Amino acid sequence: MKPPCSREELSLPGEGELASFDRGRISVPNRPVVAFIEGDGVGPEVVRSARAVIDAAVEKAYGGGRRIVWWELVAGERAIRECGDPLPEATLEGIRLARLALKGPLTTPVGTGYRSLNVAIRQALDLYANIRPVRYYGQPAPHLYADRVDFAIFRENTEDVYAGIEWRWDSPEAGKVREFLRREFGIEIPEDAGIGLKPISRRATWRIMRAAIEWALRNGNRRITIMHKGNIMKFTEGAFMEWAYELAKKEYGDRVVTEAEVYEKYGGKIPEGKIMVNDRIADNMLQQIITRPWDYEIIVTPNLNGDYISDEANALVGGIGMAAGLNMGDNAAVAEPVHGTAPKYAGKDLINPTAEILSGSLLIGQVMGWREASKLIEDAVKRAIAERKVTQDLARHMEGVKPLRTSEYTKTLIQYIEES
Repeated sequence: MKPPCSREELSLPGEGELASFDRGRISVPNRPVVAFIEGDGVGPEVVRSARAVIDAAVEKAYGGGRRIVWWELVAGERAIRECGDPLPEATLEGIRLARLALKGPLTTPVGTGYRSLNVAIRQALDLYANIRPVRYYGQPAPHLYADRVDFAIFRENTEDVYAGIEWRWDSPEAGKVREFLRREFGIEIPEDAGIGLKPISRRATWRIMRAAIEWALRNGNRRITIMHKGNIMKFTEGAFMEWAYELAKKEYGDRVVTEAEVYEKYGGKIPEGKIMVNDRIADNMLQQIITRPWDYEIIVTPNLNGDYISDEANALVGGIGMAAGLNMGDNAAVAEPVHGTAPKYAGKDLINPTAEILSGSLLIGQVMGWREASKLIEDAVKRAIAERKVTQDLARHMEGVKPLRTSEYTKTLIQYIEES
């Protein structure tokens, strides 16, 4: 069946109801329409697995009282083949309507071709918060303190160098920028240098900090750390730090204290019912999560820093095969794994689908509020690892373990959910 490519071809499923957002608060019916995009490479396999596991958990938790109505949309290589466009207008409009979506990985060309579709979707839908929880489920991990790693990274999603404002070194635009900087400010940019801009605004900083504080209040977190390189980039990342503190004090003054206040007024202990807000320089932060991971619960960062630290953090607990991700705005949420398309494994029934599964678990638990179903999924993942029922990426680090295929692992998780 040909997927919808234009708005005119778009039609909702014959059943289910649409979720609604109001100022960042979501209302979810018992049979919500949730869009899904299989994506490229291993995407179809991991999304198929995630949908099956999510459906099993929802059925177990609510006994038929709730059910997801899945609605397929397309992007990436399949969309190019069938629509002539890697990101059809129907796909963006469909996500706007459904407001909830599960997405597989999409191919991003390096140095040429179309821009990152992941970034394009985030920007088109204003999904300004990229949330990446990092947890240890018992998997093989290289880090001495892997079992102490449990924090969420809130990465601003729309600005910084990811805004995509850049020019090739030999382009007419780069020449004009060089000439303008030379003429107006006396700044000399080498003729063979590419040029990019790094916008960071108060508005975007405020809303990512607000999202992090709201998450902390919902989930009982006590520490929020602002990661920045403000000692060098004073008017972008330095401003990010200042504006994040500003928002915390302005809107949550009765709920937050700064690290300085904790030591000056409370003897170094966070007072009951309060959230401590502090900040760390980016390079130190990258070291701190290795040497002192227990000191961190929520880390708020500009876009590029968030990309770096989330990959490093997931390496501490065994790699991005387990790394979940959630993109949220005030009107929609799209769950997606941190990993890429891994084309060499595509169609071989070998890939670990846990990152996609846990991304879906974030969507139903943190966004839709179906926490009982989300907990069933996480418990099943923990049990599978404890019982050494894992795919090849983890089995190779476990002596004497025969790896499960993707499909076998999926059936194992569903079995554990049904037995719970």
